[in-house]
Amino acid sequence: MEDDDQRVVDLVKELVHRLLYTSPHPNPQNPSASSFTQQEYNQSLKYSLRILSSRMTPSIAADDSAMAESIKRRLATAGKSSEALTFADLYAKFSLKDGPGSVKNKWAVLYLLKTISEDRKVRKNQSPNVISNGFLDSALSGGLPTLFESDGINGGFGNSSRNSNVGGFKSEDVGNSRGFSNLEKLEKNRGDWNLVSGSDSLSENMKKLKGLGDSSRSLRAREHVENRYNGGILMVSKDPENIRDIAYREFADLIKEENEVSEVVLVRDVLYACQGIDGKYVKFDVMADAYALPELTKVPRATKIMIRKLCELGWLFRKVKGYITESMDQLSAEDVGTVGQAFCAALQDEFSDYYKLLAVLEAQAMNPIPLVSEHASSSNYLSLRRLSVWFSEPMVKMRLMAVLVDSCKVLKGGAMAGAIHMHAQHGDPLVHDFMNKLLRRVCSPLFEMVRSWVLEGELDDLFSEFFVLSQPVKAESLWREGYRLHSAMLPSFISQSLAQRILRTGKSINFLRVCCEDRGWADAATEAAAAAGTSTGRGGLGYGETDALESLVAEAAKRIDKHLLEVVYKQYKFKEHCLAIKRYLLLGQGDFVQYLMDIVGPELSEAANTISTFKLAGLLESAIRSSNAQYDDPDILDRLRVKMMPHNTGDRGWDVFSLDYDARVPLNTVFTESVMSRYLRIFNFLWKLRRVEHGLIGVWKTMKPNCVTSRFFAKLPQAVKLQLILTSRKCQVLWDEMNHFVSNLQYYIMFEVLEVSWSNLSKELEAAKDLDDLLGAHEKYLHSILEKSLLGERSQNLNKTLFTLFDVILRFRSHADRLYEGIYELQSRTTDSSSRDKARVQRPSKTSSESGSWLGEGRKDLTRRAGEFLRNMGQDIEAIGKEYSSIFEGFISQLPIQQHVDLKFLMFRLDFTEFYTQLRPSTGGKLFL
Repeated sequence: MEDDDQRVVDLVKELVHRLLYTSPHPNPQNPSASSFTQQEYNQSLKYSLRILSSRMTPSIAADDSAMAESIKRRLATAGKSSEALTFADLYAKFSLKDGPGSVKNKWAVLYLLKTISEDRKVRKNQSPNVISNGFLDSALSGGLPTLFESDGINGGFGNSSRNSNVGGFKSEDVGNSRGFSNLEKLEKNRGDWNLVSGSDSLSENMKKLKGLGDSSRSLRAREHVENRYNGGILMVSKDPENIRDIAYREFADLIKEENEVSEVVLVRDVLYACQGIDGKYVKFDVMADAYALPELTKVPRATKIMIRKLCELGWLFRKVKGYITESMDQLSAEDVGTVGQAFCAALQDEFSDYYKLLAVLEAQAMNPIPLVSEHASSSNYLSLRRLSVWFSEPMVKMRLMAVLVDSCKVLKGGAMAGAIHMHAQHGDPLVHDFMNKLLRRVCSPLFEMVRSWVLEGELDDLFSEFFVLSQPVKAESLWREGYRLHSAMLPSFISQSLAQRILRTGKSINFLRVCCEDRGWADAATEAAAAAGTSTGRGGLGYGETDALESLVAEAAKRIDKHLLEVVYKQYKFKEHCLAIKRYLLLGQGDFVQYLMDIVGPELSEAANTISTFKLAGLLESAIRSSNAQYDDPDILDRLRVKMMPHNTGDRGWDVFSLDYDARVPLNTVFTESVMSRYLRIFNFLWKLRRVEHGLIGVWKTMKPNCVTSRFFAKLPQAVKLQLILTSRKCQVLWDEMNHFVSNLQYYIMFEVLEVSWSNLSKELEAAKDLDDLLGAHEKYLHSILEKSLLGERSQNLNKTLFTLFDVILRFRSHADRLYEGIYELQSRTTDSSSRDKARVQRPSKTSSESGSWLGEGRKDLTRRAGEFLRNMGQDIEAIGKEYSSIFEGFISQLPIQQHVDLKFLMFRLDFTEFYTQLRPSTGGKLFL
C-alpha cells in the first residue's frame, strides 16, 4: 500500500513539473519567465495534492467510452484525423489493460487529460491585452485554477493565455461590463469546488484583483469575493450568491427601464378582460375583435404576445356570455326550447366555477411580484407566466364552450344534443369528462321526454324538440298517421332502430288509450320499469346510460305490445273478423254464396237503376238464415252489408252488386278504406267468376238428355234430326271446354290462392309481436291474393283478357238458352201436331185427303223453320267458339311470362293433358316452352 501511495506521489510530482516547466509559448524576450523557484514548485505540489485528496467531482456522468468518443470527435472536428485514429488505437489498448498495476479509474484519467487540453487551448486563443485574474476566472469557468500571477501587466501565470474557458465562460467576461449576464452558463456545471490556497499568496492576489479592469461591476464582484474569503479558504460555487444578486438587480433595473406599465397592472387588466371588462390598458378592440394593448404602450413584444394569448380567454368568455344572454332574451319568443335552456344552465354552472377561479386569482394579484433575486414573502403572488399556467385548463373548457356555441346557434332539441355529442368523441380525458358532465345537463329534458313517452304515452313537447311528432287525425288513422319520427331531431347517440322502438311503444299506449279504451297498459309500464331497474319518476335516465335506455324501451315494448295484441285478439276478436271477411267477402262460405246467387239472380238481371237496395238487403238476410251462416256470431253478421257501386246507363245489377263489411274502431286501423277497396276488387272478381260458373251450371241443367228429348228425336225428320244433333254437339263441346277452364281457375283461386294465403296469415298472426307485425302480416296476405288472382299491377293485361273470356262465356250461355228454348218449342209443336193427326184419322176419306195436304204443308213449314233455326244457332255457337279459342289462346300464352310463380302453375293445371298443345301444334311449341 505504501508503495502505491509513493507511486502516486511520484506521478503527481512529475505531472506538476511538466505543467510548470513546459510552456507551450516560451517568451523569447524573457527566457526566465517559465522558470520557477523550488518554493513555488513545492507550493504547487502541495496544492495539487489537496485537490486530489478533496471530494470535488465533475458534473458529468462517469463514462469512459463517452469521454473517449468526445475526445476523438473533438480531434476529428479540429481536422486532426490521424491524431484521432492514433488516440482511438491508444484508448483501445488502454481500456484492455486490467489487473495489477493497471489504472482502475480510466474515466478520471481521460477527463483530466481532456480538461488540461482544453485549458491550454483556451489560453492559446486568448488575447494578451486582456486584463484578468487567472485564479478567479479559471476557477469560475470550471477549468484548472492558476496559482500565481506575475508582476507584469498581464497579471497571469506566466502568460495571460493560461486562463481557462473550459466551462464556457471566458476570463475576459469577468471584466466585461455585462460579464455576469452569462451566469446561466455557469449553472450548467454541477458540483462545488473548494479551492485551498495559502493565505499570503491569496491575499496578494485579491489586492491585485482590485486594481484590474475598468468596469465597476467587475470590481463589485471581486470585492464580494474578497468578503467571502476567510482564513485562506475561498468558497467558489457554480452559482455564487454574490454574482446572482448583482446580475438579477441589473436585470430588474433593465426591465423597469423597458416597461412603461408594471406587470402587476397588466395582470389586473388581464383578469378584467377575462371577465369581459375593459381594463386601464387592456381593452377590447372592435376592429380587431380581440383584447389588446394600445400600440403606444411601451412594453416588450414578448409581453404583448403573452397578453394577447391570455386575453383569448376573455374573447371566448365574451362569445359564450353573449350566446347565453341572447338565448335568455328569446325565451318569451319560444325559440329556445328546454334543451337550449338546459344548455345555457350548464354553461352558467361552468361560469360559476370560472368566477371562483378568477376570485382566487384576483386575491393573489393583490400580492406584490418579487424581484428575481428576492425571496417572496408569500408564494401566492401572480405574474403573467403564472397566469398562463392557471389559465391552461379554463382555456380548454372555454374553447370547447365557444365551439359548442357556434355549433348550436340555430339548433334546438335533439339536433342540439346530437351536435354537442359529436364533440364528446375526444381522446383527452379532460375534454371527455367535461363534455360528459355538460351533456348530462343538456340531455336531461330529452331523456325525460323519452321516459314520459315510453312509460306514459305522453308527448310533452311544447317547443317541437322531441324526435317524435304528433298530428291530429281520426281514430282510424291514429296508428298510421298520428305519430311519426322527426329525423332532424334524432340525436346521434340514439340509433334509428331504437328510435323506431321508442315511437312504436308510445304509439301502442296511445292506441290502447284512445282506440281500445283500455287502461291495462299502466301495469305493463310499471312492470317494464321495474324489470329494467329504473324508476317511473323523473330523472331515472340520463346521458351515457344508453344501455339502461335500451333495456327500458325493450322491456316496455315487449310488455305493452303483448298487452295490445291480447286486447285486439281477445276483446275485439281480430282473427274471427278476418275469417268472416274470408267467408263472406271472399266467397269462402259455399252454401251461402250459392243460395245468395240463386235468389238474387233474377233481381240482378234487371237494370242497375231499377234495383232496390232494401230488397237486396232482405235477400241477403234470407241467404244467411237459409245457410250455415246463421250460426255465426251475431256481431259479425250485423256487420255484413249490401253495397251498390256507382253505375252507368246500361249496367245490370250483376255489374254493381257487392257485399261490404263494417269494420269499426279499433279494427278499422287494419281494415281501412283502402284495404276494404282492395277487398271489394277481389269480391267483384270472385263474384263474376261464380256468376260464370253459375251460368255454365244452368246451361248444363238445360241441355242434359232425358227420355222426353230422346223420343222427340225419333219423331223428327232425318234432316232436322241431323242438324239438331250437330248443333247440340257443338254446344256440348264448347261447354266442356269452358267448364274445364272455369273449374280449374276457380279451384286455383279458392285453394291455391285463398287457402294458402290464409294459412300463411294465420302463422304470421301467431308469430306477431306488435301491431306493426300484425299490420304487415295482413298487408302481405292481401297483396298475395291480389297478385295471385291476376289483380295486381303487373297482371293488368292478363286481367283484361280474363274478364273478356268471362263475357264470352256469358254470351255463350245466352245462346245456349235460346237454342234449347227453341228445341223445347219445336218439341211442343211437334207433340201438338201428332195429337191432331190422330183425331183426323177417324173422319171420311174425302175430308182426310184434304186435311192431309194441309197438315203436310204445316209440317213442312215447321221442319223448314226448325232447320233454319238450328243452322243459325250452330253458326252463332261456332263463332263464339272461335272467339273463345282465340282469346283463351292469348290468355294462356301470357301465363308463362308472369313473374309470380303460382301463375305459371295455373298454366299447367289448365293444360295438364297437353290438349291445347296438341290442338295448336303451330303455336303450341312456342306457348308452352
